[in-house]
Amino acid sequence: MNKIDKAVTRQASQSGLRIANLNPHLRVHDRLGLALVRGDLAPGEALPAELQLCEMLGVSRTAMREAVRGLAAKGLVDPRPKRGTLVRDETLWNHLDPDVLRWRIEVSDVDSYLSKMFQLRRATEPEAAAIAAAAATPDDHLGLEADLQAMVDAGDDDAAWVEADLAFHRSIYLATHNEFFWPIGQLFSIGLRQMFESAAQGSHRPRAIQEHGDLCRAIIARQPEKARAAAQKLVGNASNDIDRILHKTEKVS
Repeated sequence: MNKIDKAVTRQASQSGLRIANLNPHLRVHDRLGLALVRGDLAPGEALPAELQLCEMLGVSRTAMREAVRGLAAKGLVDPRPKRGTLVRDETLWNHLDPDVLRWRIEVSDVDSYLSKMFQLRRATEPEAAAIAAAAATPDDHLGLEADLQAMVDAGDDDAAWVEADLAFHRSIYLATHNEFFWPIGQLFSIGLRQMFESAAQGSHRPRAIQEHGDLCRAIIARQPEKARAAAQKLVGNASNDIDRILHKTEKVS
């Protein structure tokens, strides 16, 4: 059994229920994608022959070809005549693609993953907030206010809190009216869920609501510098909250 065979077998047992509910080409696409993102094949290595993969996974050649085309569209593989389907270097992958991001979440160490996400948030969110303060429309203002109110209304409901928090941050990126920021907002809708679900376990919600309120008010007041500073404060405190919660250093009163 080669590396890709072992990876697919392992994934079938780990993700059986979710994968079983997918149609054949999506099921193959998911299993192979996870194996590639995990690094079971090195850049430049070829996937097993098409017929071998079809027999191993119990799918038709049509389903296999559709799956490989999907992986190629995400930049993970490069099908070449007479050379087979080669794994591309991860620097060439589309890391903003929702599937690639989901696979990365599944295979990454939690601490490393969250550290990288916070690096991206620190680099983008304060500037997105400043741009939104200048560019947001009245409808954007209403959306942010609604998201903030949903956080307040969530109370002790962790799931409702997470959804409202994700919506608030996504709304900031959309309110930039800069289409190059929009994919980052969509990425965070997926990539921040694990982070926000962890943060929901903490006791910091009153402070977080105040910080989100300060940011919301700065954007609505069209004060870019205040919005930038509010976003920097919010992200910084969120990073500390996550660290305390995950490493169980939060003080018990």
